[in-house]
Amino acid sequence: MFTGLVSDVGEILSITQKGELQRIRIACSYAPESILLGASIACSGPCLTAVEIGTQDGRTFFEVDAAAETLARTTVGRWKPGRRVNLERSLKIGDELGGHIVTGHVDGVARIIERRDFDGMAHYDIEAPAGIARFIAEKGSVCLDGTSLTVNSVSGSSFTILLIPHTLLVTTWGERKTGDDLNIEVDLMARYAARLVEAR
Repeated sequence: MFTGLVSDVGEILSITQKGELQRIRIACSYAPESILLGASIACSGPCLTAVEIGTQDGRTFFEVDAAAETLARTTVGRWKPGRRVNLERSLKIGDELGGHIVTGHVDGVARIIERRDFDGMAHYDIEAPAGIARFIAEKGSVCLDGTSLTVNSVSGSSFTILLIPHTLLVTTWGERKTGDDLNIEVDLMARYAARLVEAR
């Protein structure tokens, strides 16, 4: 379980094909002894399991395996060495829930229709994938590339978000531009509320 509050920005060091899996090595600023083997780490949205931890060139790294489902439903299959990714460690009892409840189970891939910058901030128009746009609500929460964000407005299958300078600085959002794809996870409560309505 996560909050969508990014705690580090990692860098992909290498990607190795292992049958249907991709083994991805990610550099981070976490202390190596603080990462447990089998720990869950959200990597720009998807919750992935640390299967190896170590150091390389003085930097901490952890490795994760991305399976076929993850590669098909997220942007992970398009990642290349050198790409920066938003990282978040899983919640511990007593941690502050500053964002919203995020599972790391990505629903699909959204796309940036337009980015507009002003006063150090950035306004994004986002196109939601078919089938999940109905879960996006004005002033509700959405997780994009592992970041908990507030929906400003909704129009059909598109919605808008506004990022403040701090978020642009401490996440990969400063690099995101028109045409980029994003991992999207809709709000958990919205999903269950819709399911209850359907069941009636």
